[in-house]
Amino acid sequence: MDTKLTLKLNGDIIEQAKTYAKKKNTSLSKLIESYLGMLVEPNEKQEVTPLVKSLSGVIDLPKDFDSKTNYRKHVLNKYSK
Repeated sequence: MDTKLTLKLNGDIIEQAKTYAKKKNTSLSKLIESYLGMLVEPNEKQEVTPLVKSLSGVIDLPKDFDSKTNYRKHVLNKYSK
């Protein structure tokens, strides 16, 4: 059952949220409902998009792979030139 809710918010935030909702082809009400739903039910699984599903398991890394060290090396190499 849908129930009306009245909120008092910063006008700039409302306008930015309306713009965001329009870009996402949804209503501001649905956007806020979705956000509040995630807050009150944080343990529910998020829906995985088909793109993410298709990328899962694409890379096989060694068990001892240290992502932080490798990322640090990448950043140093990229920005030290």
